[in-house]
Amino acid sequence: MLRTLDIVLIVVMTAAATVTYTIKHKAENKLEEVRSLDAQIKLEEDTIDLLRADWALLTQPNRLDRLVTAYDKDLQLVPTDPTQLAHPEELPMLKADVPPPEEKDSKGKKKAAPAVAARESQETDEISTGSVAR
Repeated sequence: MLRTLDIVLIVVMTAAATVTYTIKHKAENKLEEVRSLDAQIKLEEDTIDLLRADWALLTQPNRLDRLVTAYDKDLQLVPTDPTQLAHPEELPMLKADVPPPEEKDSKGKKKAAPAVAARESQETDEISTGSVAR
């Protein structure tokens, strides 16, 4: 005859087997998910390599030169002069750096903001650009 201890042990073993099977099943699902992600990553890496190779072929200087000569009449492309290139310090100032507008005092006269007054005290601003011959 079965004792109470035997029934408890059978229930505990059945519960342990169920938990073990559930954990194993979840682990296998996660492993399948990881394999799927690995396959997707490999596909993306292969696609990137293919696109880089395609880009290298499309940007070959000889090919671009042939295209320029073939479409010269339509595009009217000309080489860029070195004087057309600008350095960052030659660009106009950002809107955030523009001084505030002039304010009026109690008598209705315009009074310059401190930044504007300091700038007005300078003789002239010299801006150097590569496109102007000096």
